[in-house]
Amino acid sequence: MTHHPDSVRINKAISDSGYCSRRQADMLIEKEKVTINDTLATLGDRVMPGDEVRVDGKLITENENLVYIVLNKPIGITCTTDKRVEGNVVDFINHKERIFHVGRLDKPSEGLLLMTNDGDIVNKILRAGNRHEKEYIVTVDRPLTNDFIKRMGNGIPILETVTKNCEVEKISRFVFRIVLVQGLNRQIRRMCEYLGFEVTALKRLRIMNIELGDLPVGEWRDLTKEELKGLQNSVEESKNVPQANRVQSTGGKRRRR
Repeated sequence: MTHHPDSVRINKAISDSGYCSRRQADMLIEKEKVTINDTLATLGDRVMPGDEVRVDGKLITENENLVYIVLNKPIGITCTTDKRVEGNVVDFINHKERIFHVGRLDKPSEGLLLMTNDGDIVNKILRAGNRHEKEYIVTVDRPLTNDFIKRMGNGIPILETVTKNCEVEKISRFVFRIVLVQGLNRQIRRMCEYLGFEVTALKRLRIMNIELGDLPVGEWRDLTKEELKGLQNSVEESKNVPQANRVQSTGGKRRRR
C-alpha cells in the first residue's frame, strides 16, 4: 500500500501541531474526538497538508512556533497536562504556547524537566534507548554502603523486571549520583526501597546533553541552539532502536495510567 509522500499519520499530525503526544492523540481518536475534514478519524488514518484536523471541534494547525524549555521543577509540582490537577506543571510555567512535558518527574522530586510543543522530538527522545541518559543526585535516609552502590548499579528486581545496569557513584555519606537509561515508574525510589533505603531527596541534573546547571528552582529557560542541535543529533542516531524492546523491558505488561 503506497502512501502519498506528503501525507502523515493522523496521530503524528496532531502531535506535530503541539496539541499532545502521539499516544494521547491515539486515545483522543479512540474516544471519537478527532475529525478530518468533518469526518470522524480512525486510528492509522493519514492526512494531507491541506486537510482540516479538529479535536473536539477545535482546528489543529501545524505549529510554526516550536518551543523547547528547561524547567527546574520544584518539589510539589505535578507532571501532568491535566489542568484539573492543582499544581500541574503547565499552569506553573503558564507559557503562551500549549506545551507538554517529556517524560516525567515525581511530585516529591525536583530538577530538570524538558517541556516542548514539538511532539515529534518527544517520541524520538522516548524511543532513544541507551542514548536517553538521565542523571540524578539522590539523598537517602541512612549511610551508604559499598554493597548498596554495587547492587544499585547491577540491576534490581522491581515492577516485574530487573533494572538495566547503570552508573552509580557515591558522593558523600548519604548522597549518590546515578545515571539511568530507562524510566520505570518511580524507579530510583523503588530500587532504594528494595535495598532497605528510603529516598529523602531526588534531583535530576541532566537529560542526554541538556544540563540543569545553575538554573534556580522554579525558573525556566529556552534551550540554546547548541543544546537543541545536540539533542536532535542524538535522537536521529538512535531512531533505529526497535520499539519492541521497550515493551519487553517492562515484563511485557503495559500499565495504563
